[in-house]
Amino acid sequence: MRARIYQPARNAMTSGMAKTRKWVLEYAPASEREIDPLMGWTSSADTQAQVHLQFDSKEEALDYAKAHGIDAQVSEPHKRKQNIRPMGYGENFATNRRSPWTH
Repeated sequence: MRARIYQPARNAMTSGMAKTRKWVLEYAPASEREIDPLMGWTSSADTQAQVHLQFDSKEEALDYAKAHGIDAQVSEPHKRKQNIRPMGYGENFATNRRSPWTH
């Protein structure tokens, strides 16, 4: 059984980092999806494709995979550089500004 271990990327619609801290173990599909001739829906007999396990660290996910005999491939995340100013939003209203702040 093959699986992939990765850390999810952040949602492109927000600037937040929610749901990106945990590591996910996701099984690779064992069979192809089939198209239902009547309704046109896609289906599969593979129930493992529905399983998504979450772990606090990469080591925990690897230990789980090793203990259960799962051939796991780890995808390292691409970390983004944080865009944090030293004083943040409050800098706009600081009393020690070098020049007056106007619209």
